[in-house]
Amino acid sequence: MEKIKAIVAGAGGIANYHIQGYIKAGVEVVGIADMDVKRAEEKAKIYGIKKVYSSYEEMLEKEKDDSCVSICLPNSLHCETVIKALQSGRNVFCEKPPALNADETKKMVDIAKKEKKILMFDFNNRARPEAQVLMKYIKNGDIGKINSAQALWIRRCGIPGFGGWFTQKKLSGGGPVIDLLHMIDLALYFMEFPQPAWVLSGVFNDFSGNSDFKGPWGIPDVKGGKMDVETSAHSFIRFTTGQVLFTRNSWAEMNKREEVSVTFQGTKAGGMIRRLFGRDGIDETAIDDCEVYTMEYGKPVNRKIITEPDEKMGRERAVINFVKSIKGEEEPYSKPEEAVILMKIIDAIYISAEKKEPVKIY
Repeated sequence: MEKIKAIVAGAGGIANYHIQGYIKAGVEVVGIADMDVKRAEEKAKIYGIKKVYSSYEEMLEKEKDDSCVSICLPNSLHCETVIKALQSGRNVFCEKPPALNADETKKMVDIAKKEKKILMFDFNNRARPEAQVLMKYIKNGDIGKINSAQALWIRRCGIPGFGGWFTQKKLSGGGPVIDLLHMIDLALYFMEFPQPAWVLSGVFNDFSGNSDFKGPWGIPDVKGGKMDVETSAHSFIRFTTGQVLFTRNSWAEMNKREEVSVTFQGTKAGGMIRRLFGRDGIDETAIDDCEVYTMEYGKPVNRKIITEPDEKMGRERAVINFVKSIKGEEEPYSKPEEAVILMKIIDAIYISAEKKEPVKIY
């Protein structure tokens, strides 16, 4: 197989993980594009990227020596960029969320099939060492059927700037539900993506105008910009299999601390993967846990799973898996059809909250 080369659309902070993942996988990044050319030039200088472009369209047209592209752009640009990249003959690794809604996601997936190209999304928490260990227990049958799970990504003070694209629904698709969808995705991954039947949810926009609840990351405030997305959401999903999932997502809510976790209850054992922060969004304060709960000889047993630490929470490893999937060396951690199921659930969360009633998923 010829040496794989890559290009990157978008030079924001998340692009660092993509580029570093490619480098670790032995892939040369030959081009990077961003409307902010200076930002792209800075990335190019750091990583030795030869070509810099002001638009991804120009990069897709002019670069001919690459076979894959990373999409690190705002949510509203994912669908159109992924489709153009697929139609240009490239494999695509796209940041989360897949798109603004399930219809856009399905369109991307259908085109990937038509073009016979690999399309993967950056559900990086699946690539965390702890998640992969838990999946070994699940695949081996040690957990049994997971009847129920709880997925949380909650913050106390974590609004990512006021008035920028994060807080405008037409550009982001929503607030913390779509921004912090990773734990919903991870729970579905552990449950092996059952077909959802209906969703009941409630969303809230408390503290949406209070700068005290701004997070230490994201983008600068935009004077006069909109803040028309939720700040917290609580949902209950029932699947056609009888399994159930509770989800909770928040940027601003009266929690003790930021928590990123999935807990599940199976017919043979339960389990938990969790990251707790002392302060919202500060990785240096994070504490990771991974455990399996079972009964042995009539006694409750808690198994603490010890894995190698990964402060990057699988972000680089997910890119490496993308490359190895292209080479046929690994099975992909994520399948594009799973993204459609995830986005159907997210769509239903917003619809249920708006209608104030359960919503069926077809």
